[in-house]
Amino acid sequence: MPPDESKAASRPASAPAPGALLLCRAAPDAVAPLAPLLRERMLLTRAGEWSVLVPEGAPWLRGGEPVDRVLTGWAAALAVGSAWPVLALWWDADRAGCVLASGFRRPVGCAWLADGTPAGQSEAMHAFAARLGLDPVLDGQLLDRLTARDPAADARARLRGLIAVLTHAGVELPEGFAPGEPGDRLREVAGAGADVRHVGGVGCIRGVAVAGGMPRAHRLALAEVAVGVPVAAWGVRRRSAGWAAVGMVLMAHGGLELSYETVFPRD
Repeated sequence: MPPDESKAASRPASAPAPGALLLCRAAPDAVAPLAPLLRERMLLTRAGEWSVLVPEGAPWLRGGEPVDRVLTGWAAALAVGSAWPVLALWWDADRAGCVLASGFRRPVGCAWLADGTPAGQSEAMHAFAARLGLDPVLDGQLLDRLTARDPAADARARLRGLIAVLTHAGVELPEGFAPGEPGDRLREVAGAGADVRHVGGVGCIRGVAVAGGMPRAHRLALAEVAVGVPVAAWGVRRRSAGWAAVGMVLMAHGGLELSYETVFPRD
């Protein structure tokens, strides 16, 4: 039996399927050029003053990595290549959580067990408020409640409570769109929007789209190299093997794309 099927067979039929989404504090036009960095096809649509990315697939099932680790990597990759913060929300049968990435700062996050019991760092919510420009008193109190024990709130209710606070920062999810829902439901709601677009994926990186006389693939490759150099240097200075590896991967992939364009130029 293939690994994915064996995992599915061992999971109870009633267990909620893992799911995830990414919230970017930028308009879809700003998010779309960076989405191919994730190497995964996504649905992109507006979420108030933010944008939301919904994975079309489930890479955490294919690659064997837990959904929280995949989403942390995605959020960090988008954040280091942009000037806006990225909030990742994820959930599976046992837990749910969130990770906020912004620039070269260390991502911060928290998690809850399925019954809503906090299982992360409570100070993460203070970092959320500071980095997103929320009211440190009023919004801070609401965020603190999400890390306090509450027998009436399960993990997914905690995520919905977080979204409610983030409306003060301009987040407005599409109608009928709620964290914790099955992935196919999220894709259905996101895909029904008038301004939805499909972004990312390996095929999109080599897609033909010319702006300002330069193919989109070429511009993306240059961006990967430009982002990869400072990320790798920052990782070396901080003695962070993870960040150094991210920078090296970005530089290697960008360089490979540039080499491809040189050997096989477009007409």
